Amino acid sequence: MTDYDLLVIGSGPGGQKAAIAGAKLGKSVAIVEKKHMVGGVCINTGTIPSKTMREAILYLTGLNQRELYGHSYRLKQDITVSDLSARTHHVIGREIDVIRNQLSRNHVTMLPGTGRFIDEHTVAINDEDGTDRKVTATKIVIAVGTKPARPDSVEFDGEKIVDSDQVLSLNTIPGTMVVVGAGVIGIEYASMFAALGSKVTVVESRPEMLGFVDTEIVEALKYQLRDLAVTFRFNETVESVERFNGGTVTSLASGKQIPADTVMYSAGRQGVTESLDLDKAGLGADKRGRIEVNDHFQTAVDHIYAVGDVIGFPALAATSMEQGRRATYHAFGEPVQDELGELQPIGIYTIPEISYVGATEEELTESSVPFEVGVARYRELARGAILGDSYGLLKIIVSSETRKLLGVHVFGTNATELVHIGQTVMGLGGTIDYLVDTVFNYPTLAESYKVAALDAANKLRAVQRLQQ
Repeated sequence: MTDYDLLVIGSGPGGQKAAIAGAKLGKSVAIVEKKHMVGGVCINTGTIPSKTMREAILYLTGLNQRELYGHSYRLKQDITVSDLSARTHHVIGREIDVIRNQLSRNHVTMLPGTGRFIDEHTVAINDEDGTDRKVTATKIVIAVGTKPARPDSVEFDGEKIVDSDQVLSLNTIPGTMVVVGAGVIGIEYASMFAALGSKVTVVESRPEMLGFVDTEIVEALKYQLRDLAVTFRFNETVESVERFNGGTVTSLASGKQIPADTVMYSAGRQGVTESLDLDKAGLGADKRGRIEVNDHFQTAVDHIYAVGDVIGFPALAATSMEQGRRATYHAFGEPVQDELGELQPIGIYTIPEISYVGATEEELTESSVPFEVGVARYRELARGAILGDSYGLLKIIVSSETRKLLGVHVFGTNATELVHIGQTVMGLGGTIDYLVDTVFNYPTLAESYKVAALDAANKLRAVQRLQQ
């Protein structure tokens, strides 16, 4: 006999959904989490605070209204950190309350503290007051998440040199900023501080940013960020960052030196597995602290599962939630429709935002898959004019043979919402003919699907006409 049917280590999106799924199946469930980290990194230092901060920036700077009211338009002239943090703290508090309530009404036991394995069925929990307790479980889900990876050569002080968690706690908005790393997190924060008026320089060792995103979309984003005075330094490696009373100097391998008030490192994420004593359970992690799992999210030990950022790509809150649910279902023999498929939407909350689902043009070309492209630009839509967004676009990629959607890529206002229409059509095997024949509310951004579908259909028709 064990204390619990299911023990979940970590209360982020993956851990929450794993625990709730177990409770709904009538199992006894407990979650191990530090008292001040209910909701995990997602709620406290990651997704929720950064996206709330982004929303506050867009509102206070009036950035989205400048096309209508002029480039000098600003809702608040002197924006302070407290202006941004007030909204952030409100949302974090509300979300934590929602999570606690959800776990409570589903009778999930909260075990405060940090967990470590004693053996493959036993976890020791160390509370903040120093007390230890041991619990046993039939099934275990590891959902400990990640933390920012920190180069040993950099002295982080939380003020002038910060990681992506510490940037939320800056005392002032920097006038100048260096962002090291042009991944999703780095580019999101670069765009936010640029919108606030900071002069941002992005340093990236690779020749391009967001290499997994459609090239046309990346080019559109770079154009908009340059318009916000962002400078890009690609193919550049940071050799050192020195801290002075007046700021910092970042020295690059090419010999360039970049002065700035603040340097933010975004050098990837590290799985929080070092304190778990995984070896005691017969498990291990790679150099990034990630745990390897199979298609059912099982580790090398059959009754221990791992979900969320700790297992690596795509490391998104949305996919983590589904991984948690599926892991629990598999653990207790509950049928799941199929494996977590390819149609997982990716949302990047830059300013402007990006979202896509399915294949890119580059991937299809490399695989020799014939396709046609249909594009709708926000400036062609009445809703785009109303919103003051003339740069946004929606692109659909269509099979030349079956007319089915192979990919949907959106850039601009509400991209992360809009992508789900295309995701649904793709998931149900729909073609562009469905989008052509469907009536969308007017004026809406959703109408862009009909415009893009007509564009693609007309191109396919032109080819057919010539071949007849």
